[in-house]
Amino acid sequence: MSTTIAFLGCGSMSEAIMAGLLGSGFPADRVRATVRTTTRATWLADTYGVTATATDGTDANARAATGAGLVVLGVKPGLVREVVAEVASVLDPAAVVVSVAGAVPLASIEAALPAGQPVVRSMPNTPARVGHGVTALAAGAHARPSDVQQVADLFATVGLVVEVEEDQIDAVGTVSGSGPAYVFYLAEAMAEAGERLGLPADLARTLAAHTVAGAGRLLDDPDADPAALRRAVSSPNGSTERAIAAFEARGMRDVVAAGTAAAEARAKEITREITGS
Repeated sequence: MSTTIAFLGCGSMSEAIMAGLLGSGFPADRVRATVRTTTRATWLADTYGVTATATDGTDANARAATGAGLVVLGVKPGLVREVVAEVASVLDPAAVVVSVAGAVPLASIEAALPAGQPVVRSMPNTPARVGHGVTALAAGAHARPSDVQQVADLFATVGLVVEVEEDQIDAVGTVSGSGPAYVFYLAEAMAEAGERLGLPADLARTLAAHTVAGAGRLLDDPDADPAALRRAVSSPNGSTERAIAAFEARGMRDVVAAGTAAAEARAKEITREITGS
């Protein structure tokens, strides 16, 4: 990429993406960021060497977006329309607007921008902070393949990138977006189970955390098959096989399916709340 990138709203997710970008060798002098407070802006500038500006009572978003080739909307979903309105008049017609805000549909963003402005919607997840994220991209009506590729190159600095249709974004969010929370929940449950069996709390938490992290590393192999890995640990008539049988008997797969369905339903509710439709 040889463009200027503006991060409008630079919380933990946008910061992770920015850090990955800079870590790949992208020049800091071509990165701009806006945040709510001067303290945060100063910290970002000092830490990363980027141009960072506080938005409080200023036109910082418009100045950051002027001349940028990629404009990343990293604010909360409820603020997306407000920020888009601030920058719409200064955007280069070829600038690609990238939304990191969950639940805000492409059509809602496109309607607030000049006709023909390329928009790409993204769904990253929190492991992006450690370079092992998963980001799904959905192209807007005016985004060309080259526009999507620019965005893919950005998110590739923090992990895997996949392209999907927008109507799959909510489903993707239930698996990869919310998925880290499911894994953390499992680690919590494993630690609590260890405590019930007599392990000290600190040891149980350490065992659970490192076991989940190690299993994740095994799954990171492109050829990894979760079912095959599970079977490899489950010796016939052994203790692990007995545990899996207990999970199955209690409908664990159905529980996971119900959770993801609930997450997808709530995502759609949030979209209706934001768009009013």
